[in-house]
Amino acid sequence: MGEDLKRLAKLFLGSVRDLAPVILVIGFFQVVVLQQPVPDVGSVAIGLVFVLIGLTLFIQGLEIGLFPLGESMANAFAKKGNLIALLAFAFALGFGTTIAEPALIAVAAEAANVAAEGGVVARNADAKSTYADGLRITVALSVGFALVLGVFRILKGWPIHYIIAGGYVCVVALTFIAPAEIIGIAYDSGGVTTSTITVPLVTALGVGLASVIKGRNPMTDGFGLIAFASLTPMIFVMIFGMIYQSVSVAG
Repeated sequence: MGEDLKRLAKLFLGSVRDLAPVILVIGFFQVVVLQQPVPDVGSVAIGLVFVLIGLTLFIQGLEIGLFPLGESMANAFAKKGNLIALLAFAFALGFGTTIAEPALIAVAAEAANVAAEGGVVARNADAKSTYADGLRITVALSVGFALVLGVFRILKGWPIHYIIAGGYVCVVALTFIAPAEIIGIAYDSGGVTTSTITVPLVTALGVGLASVIKGRNPMTDGFGLIAFASLTPMIFVMIFGMIYQSVSVAG
């Protein structure tokens, strides 16, 4: 019990250290640059305490549950030797963790509102909802595809830098032909996929898979899946924008 409390205390101090720069930056600009008092200091302080407690418990939960779960499932699928099942698991993991990501839901909803104001989408609620859902599904599919590609790369031992370089060439090429209003959304979608749920599970999948496959090094082969998960949404969302535009014009 005493060791567990010490561990939690250590994690809590680590959370304080990680959150301190954010608090200092916000406080500096609020008080020094904007020269305005912090509104409702008591509520803000209570909120920060809850954030610290939540972050501490969340990290503890990742270490106890998600990391071992991801690694054990990767090991089990690899030992089973069923490539289709392994790739299906990778796709389902990427799609499932992304489609429910709160940051993606917020970005998709805001993108739909902006698209409606710009005349890209009809202003009614159904049209905006359809656009937002299309964005979410597109990003989720792209992350699922990214994990399938990443797992296949680990199995085959392909150099990661070639795939990433080729992906960014595609991003640059699509930037010139995609609708202007979708480009910023596409670039942002690459960031919202690196969530607090997706990252630990995907990392555990890669490390666990590389650990159990003969000839693979967890340090050099187990990482890199997150890079794919950040890259492919940009490509998929720009393609989504082009398809949506062509369908709208045709309609």
